[in-house]
Amino acid sequence: MSAIWPEPGSRLDVVLVKAGLTKIRYPAELLVDDGTRITVRAPWAGGAIRDFGFVRFEPGDVFTEHYWRDRWYSVKEVRDARGALKGWYCDVTRPATRLGVEVVVEDLDLDLWRSADGTDIRRLDEDEFAASGLAEQDPEAAAAALAALDELEVLAREDGFEALLT
Repeated sequence: MSAIWPEPGSRLDVVLVKAGLTKIRYPAELLVDDGTRITVRAPWAGGAIRDFGFVRFEPGDVFTEHYWRDRWYSVKEVRDARGALKGWYCDVTRPATRLGVEVVVEDLDLDLWRSADGTDIRRLDEDEFAASGLAEQDPEAAAAALAALDELEVLAREDGFEALLT
């Protein structure tokens, strides 16, 4: 399959899988697929407001999401309805796959948040990751996931994600 099919502007479905089950599926607009990185844009797919305490995701928010076929994470730029940057939410995942008009990623529980101004960088859900049993079931994947979280934190602290995403 050609890396450019469907063409930019086409609709794709993002499918987030966790523990073998579909956690969420939502429509997104394909911005680019260069064969390694897939970038899509989608409105907040959670429906209602989700308040994490350090950020609120709400209807009207727009996510520009970057998935890699060769990296163990995705990076999502989050903007409010007016276009103001809220920050970046990063999921540690297995490398993405594209199956026709679906981008499929397996969530490995670990996440990282970086606020727009870079003053709030936090690792999230390390307790869920530990409880998932991945370290026992698939030690190589668990090591790759932890390395990905470390890499994301370094990127967030050094120069943000702009260089990674251009």
